[in-house]
Amino acid sequence: MLEFTEYTKIFISLFAILDPIGMIPVIILFTASLSAQKRIQLGRMTSLTVGGILLIALLLGEPLLAFFGISINSFRVAGGILLMLMAISMLHGNLFTPTLTTDVNADPEISATQAIVPLSTPLLAGPGSISAVILEAHKTHGFEHYLIMCLIILLLSFTVWLTFLVAPWVAQRLGKVGIDIFTRLMGLILAAIAVEFIAAGARGLFPALG
Repeated sequence: MLEFTEYTKIFISLFAILDPIGMIPVIILFTASLSAQKRIQLGRMTSLTVGGILLIALLLGEPLLAFFGISINSFRVAGGILLMLMAISMLHGNLFTPTLTTDVNADPEISATQAIVPLSTPLLAGPGSISAVILEAHKTHGFEHYLIMCLIILLLSFTVWLTFLVAPWVAQRLGKVGIDIFTRLMGLILAAIAVEFIAAGARGLFPALG
């Protein structure tokens, strides 16, 4: 089991990767034609899907790596590179901007599909967050560690749901400039985390670097 400060860092890093605040413009775009009740339902479904994907990565990530013969250090370097690419995209202010061609208020199946793809994955629980969860899970072992990691994932899932609730209010107060600033700040934090992942993986692959 790690120290409390380490788990705090894990939560912050995963929050930066998911970047639910930066996803507010996308959420608004997807929910523009929805009633308040439908938006809450879509947010609940999205948050549950995100939590489920990350919990699966937490519990089955390492066995899958072992099955494919991938060392954790190799995965750490690959994950760090992936996070760095995401961070660079965030620093440039690039946001995913889908277009809706159907009234999702009229078809609940369309809302369910959008809650999974692309909102839950790959926008929120994408390769970057999945990689980060597997890497953080490998830092130590024990029931307490995995229990706290599960709590962190559930808390992140709850923040995703809250984002759907506050998206209209936040968009009005922050505006596009405020959201862009926050996204770039999260990108800077994510870039630093990516460097740590790559450095740790390189030291494991090449002990002479340590």
